[in-house]
Amino acid sequence: MTKISKAACIGGGVIGGGWIARFLLAGIDVDVFDPHPEAGRIVGEVIANAEKAYAMLTGAPLPPQGRLRFCATLQEAVADADWIQESVPERLDLKRGVLTEIDAAARPDALIGSSTSGLLPTDLQRDMRHPERLFVAHPYNPVYLLPLVEIVGGAKTSAATIQSAMERLPPIGMKGVHIAKEIEAFVGDRLLEALWREALWLIHDDICTVETLDDVIRYSFGLRWAQMGLFQTYRIAGGEAGMRHFLAQFGPCLAWPWTKLTDVVDLDDALIEKIGRQSDEQAAGLSIRELERIRDENLVGILQALKGGDGGKGWGAGKLLKDFEQSLWADGGATASLDPSKPLRLVETKVSPAWVDYNGHMTEHRYLQVFGDTSDALLRLIGVDLAYVEAGQSYYTVESHIRHLGEAKLGQAIHSTCQVLAADEKRLHLFHTLQDTATGAVIATAEQMLLHVDSKAGKSVPAPAAVLDKIKAIVVAHSDLALPEGAGRSVGQRR
Repeated sequence: MTKISKAACIGGGVIGGGWIARFLLAGIDVDVFDPHPEAGRIVGEVIANAEKAYAMLTGAPLPPQGRLRFCATLQEAVADADWIQESVPERLDLKRGVLTEIDAAARPDALIGSSTSGLLPTDLQRDMRHPERLFVAHPYNPVYLLPLVEIVGGAKTSAATIQSAMERLPPIGMKGVHIAKEIEAFVGDRLLEALWREALWLIHDDICTVETLDDVIRYSFGLRWAQMGLFQTYRIAGGEAGMRHFLAQFGPCLAWPWTKLTDVVDLDDALIEKIGRQSDEQAAGLSIRELERIRDENLVGILQALKGGDGGKGWGAGKLLKDFEQSLWADGGATASLDPSKPLRLVETKVSPAWVDYNGHMTEHRYLQVFGDTSDALLRLIGVDLAYVEAGQSYYTVESHIRHLGEAKLGQAIHSTCQVLAADEKRLHLFHTLQDTATGAVIATAEQMLLHVDSKAGKSVPAPAAVLDKIKAIVVAHSDLALPEGAGRSVGQRR
């Protein structure tokens, strides 16, 4: 696979800084030219954010970070680079002049990409000595996380340049899409501009507020677009008959006065057939049911990721899910019918796509999460609920010992039970067992010690009588149960 050996970035603002971070974190040395007096600080802050994001994004080992060097001149920055990315302000005269300077100073084999969001590459390459190597490489902010790059050639751009640019993007974690014909604003910004114009009319006419408009996007089709785009989403909406049925059913709506965008395409039979054929090719033989399952699994993963946003408080639809789950946990703890004469079955769940590694197996930290959820369910059962915690007291886990005895796989139904081994005024000694719901096979166990604390005082304190009475009743019932196999084991202990 062809890789970028050394990059140069001309311009270090929002987009340029994102390109710099993307290259550096891919292990590529970057020379930068930006005459702005605060360029070093701005780029440094972008890189710091990118480093934090990558720490959350992947557990895979990243290459050693590339070397960053700020240069005094444009010519010095581009001299040894094989990929040069121009990201100066969006003015044709300025960009054209800068690109012509780059062309004169760069190596003959260097690729030159422009971050323009709408200017035509033919106009940009007009004065270049080697216009065949200029192309638009339009990214999306933040460049270090969003992987798409629109690759657009001008009238004098060579096919070899386009191919070479496309080949160099996957090694830095980006996806290039070749736009077949140059057009102002390309594809992404044209779609965004259409939505933006309509959004402005909705606000102008007092149809809704900006918050309502944003909520409409982020709690509905925005989630679908994040993983399936527009046409494949609508393919599913057409049901088993697919895209052709969707177009036939909803196509007439384009002629209705729903929108300020009145220049509507003539959706004739030829166009319907073209879109239907391309949709068939995109689906690559997957049925509607298969696409629905893929869509649903992807949406679960997106929602789970959003649930952990904003420092664990949740973000957007993820916060909505988090709040909904809290209400479900609270209701379940209050109404569950539990038999204290046997281990308490407290957690029922399935292994979600967000829980698995590349082998489809549940990752190690998710076992701890399930066992933590089991302890939380027991605490709610004895009155240690959210209100109790907000009042300033709770049980903290001070020791855990997990044994991995089997494997939990994607989609597998699992449940967890809890046996209370012992309790006193401050301590809870628990033993959890995670099982395959279908077979009853033991997948993992966890032995935990919890300590009752006053979080405001920062020390352990006795639990109140109301809580102790409930836990003691369970301890008495569980005293007749056999000690679980594995209770009291230490790490590495021989069987």
